[in-house]
Amino acid sequence: MSNFSNSGYPVYRIENKMSIADPEMPSPRYHNTIFIETWEDSHKSGRTCHVIGDLVTGMVYNTRIDQDPELDTMFFAKHFLGVLKVEDYPDKLDGILKALPLPKKQRSFNPKTMRTEQHKSPGVFYEPGEERPPMVKCTEWTLNQAIPALVEAGILIQTSEPS
Repeated sequence: MSNFSNSGYPVYRIENKMSIADPEMPSPRYHNTIFIETWEDSHKSGRTCHVIGDLVTGMVYNTRIDQDPELDTMFFAKHFLGVLKVEDYPDKLDGILKALPLPKKQRSFNPKTMRTEQHKSPGVFYEPGEERPPMVKCTEWTLNQAIPALVEAGILIQTSEPS
């Protein structure tokens, strides 16, 4: 049975456990995605939207048709965000998310210390004790950019969770 209503598709923020934790980021940390439950294959399925990559090469936007996230062995948590208007799926949704700034390359190898470190720009490193801005990964992109952009555009309507 579908959670689809005439008003739109349920939208969730999904947290998945990570197979390899970043030792330089606070733990625990989870890979965050946006999941739109559309029942595209007559099962509890939908579209996953997220950024993938790492801090050494940078990240790219990725979207795919996906199974119920709760079936994934790495599943940790599911948070209801609201409802996506039917007429905005998938084109307007993807247009908004593709237009957001992506997490860029934020670390590189420092030959002076022989370590991969956070940099100001490739080849320009922070001095010991120098204040560094927080790094932006999938969690920050999802929470601070993607979700607010969808709400601001008026396509993610924040409501109570469907029963």
